[in-house]
Amino acid sequence: MSPDFDGPAAMAENLAVSPGLAERFEPDGKHQTPTVDYGIVLDGEIWMELDDGNEACLGQFDAFVQNGTRHAWRNKSDRPATIAVVLVGARTADTTD
Repeated sequence: MSPDFDGPAAMAENLAVSPGLAERFEPDGKHQTPTVDYGIVLDGEIWMELDDGNEACLGQFDAFVQNGTRHAWRNKSDRPATIAVVLVGARTADTTD
């Protein structure tokens, strides 16, 4: 994380631009959404940390698909990472919203 990263300011911005999504983020960055997510790493590398503790390093042009997976993203490198993600709403038996 950048030394000048302002967590509270980032959360406030996220709440303003992503209502209904931002509230799902836990203090450690993990989150779960009722969506099918498709993403691709455009530049750099990013680590996907899953609920069970498994981690996967994704590099440029690696793609992923998730279906309501509880996860977090971690940039463990010293350079920025850029990912593009599309979330498509999905309902499951346990979805209440």
